[in-house]
Formats: sequence, structure tokens, C-alpha cells
Amino acid sequence: MIVNKPELQKKASTLIEALPFIKKYAGEIFVIKFGGNAMVDEALAQQFAKDVVLMKHVGINPVVVHGGGPQIGAMLKRLNIESEFIDGLRVTTKETIDVAEMVLSGNINKSIVAAINEAGGNAVGLSGKDSHLVTAQKLSHKDPSVDLGFVGEPKTVNPQVINQCINSNMIPVIAPIANDDNGDTYNINADTMAGAIAASLNARRFLLLTDVAGVLDEDGNLLTDLTADDIEKLSNDGIIKGGMMPKVGTCLSATKSGVNAAVIIDGRVEHAILLELFTETGVGTLIRSEFA
Repeated sequence: MIVNKPELQKKASTLIEALPFIKKYAGEIFVIKFGGNAMVDEALAQQFAKDVVLMKHVGINPVVVHGGGPQIGAMLKRLNIESEFIDGLRVTTKETIDVAEMVLSGNINKSIVAAINEAGGNAVGLSGKDSHLVTAQKLSHKDPSVDLGFVGEPKTVNPQVINQCINSNMIPVIAPIANDDNGDTYNINADTMAGAIAASLNARRFLLLTDVAGVLDEDGNLLTDLTADDIEKLSNDGIIKGGMMPKVGTCLSATKSGVNAAVIIDGRVEHAILLELFTETGVGTLIRSEFA
């Protein structure tokens, strides 16, 4: 057998560089919002599963919360069910929420669980409905005359079942579906669901995988480290805008509610979460809590 010594030396060097971070994060909880191209690209999805398993093997406790908007849209189209969007939110009828639950808690959730298990992990699929994990409440639009239907937001989070999974060496994979106090089913934005779960767990990190590099400055350069004051200034200057606003808002809310830090990461980058965790500079935009 021919041994490629330079390649082995490179791998050994990478492992040595990662050791301080592995020790630093051992036993900590990391909540990862999984979505975008990283989820629909089969190669990236398989790689993500392997990276999550590696995190677990080195002593980090990953908790995965996933989205599935494009897949819901595709299924609605197949079933000839029309859907309307208002301010980026899908108006969700009773018929639509049934499809959303089928896609999110069914096909998507179980495919992620299967990929993690195939990669050597021990994953279990959940939704907000399981063991009263998340109680939803109806999301109100800023215009009181607009009814978004069965679109919700987290009212309460009870992380007991997640902690039981972690203590049993399992990796929870959570679909953003939950009941309200009346038993009605609601679809919750996956970013919002993940942030609320991260806060309830006092997670060390909330990793939000997106299809952009992170928060960029006016010249398109990645901003790697931000505080709440930085974000307020960048928002006032119009640098943080559009679709990045709610993502940054979710991260800020999480860091103000118990999460040590949140990171917006480009999920299209190979091994993005490992590069963020186990390298000095990371690859995304880190938003710190005031206690970090």
C-alpha cells in the first residue's frame, strides 16, 4: 500500500489544531438550524450528517432543527393546492397545514434521521408536538386585517425530551410543527423554532445555516464578529436589510435569552459547521451575547 505522507501530515496537523476547541466545547449543547441548499443538495446533506456525528463523537451535543419550505411548496403543487405568500410567509389553510406536517414531520425529518444513523450516529426524529416540546401560538401579522392561518410561533418550550435524548446519547432532529393550547397544529418558521429551542437549552452555540456567507459590510466583505450595538448601527445604516434582518433578529433574541453566541453560516461550504467550531477564525458571522 502506498502511503501519502504529506496528506497524512496535513490531516494530523488539522486534528492537532482542533484539539483545544474539542476540549473547550466538550459536553456543550449546539443547536443547528438545517435548511437551504445544504438540505436539498444530496452530497451536502450526507456531509452534514457525517459532521453532526463527528460532533457527537468528540463530546459535543448537537440538536438539529430543520426547515422544508421548498419541499412543502413542491408537494402542494403536486396536489394542486394553491398557496399565497404575504411578506414572505405562506398563508396556511387547514389543507395546507396537513401537507406541511406530512412533509416536515414525515419525509424530511425521517430522511435526516436516516442519514445521521447511516453515518454512524443515533438520531431520533421529533416535532414540537412530542412530549409538549413546543407549544405554539398563532402568529399575528402587523396588519390586523391579514390572517396568516395556521402559521405560528413558539409560546413555550419544554426541553425535557431533548435533554433525555442527549443523556441517552441520541441526536434529536426536530421538525418545526407544534400544537397550540387548543390542540390545533401550526407550522413555525424553522429559524424561529431553532432559536427558541437554543434559548431553552442555554446552548453554547446556535448555528443558523443559510445560503449566504453571513452578514456582509457595504463592500461585500464578511463581518465575522458582531455585538448587539454593531447590529443596531449596521441596521440603521441600511447594511443589514432584507432577508438578513429576521435571521439576525432571531440570533439576537437567542443570545439575549440564554445562548452564549449565535453564528450565521453558509451551509453551501463543505464542512461549514466543523470549520466554524474547530478553527480560530471560523467561517461565518458570530453574534455574541453580552456575557460571551
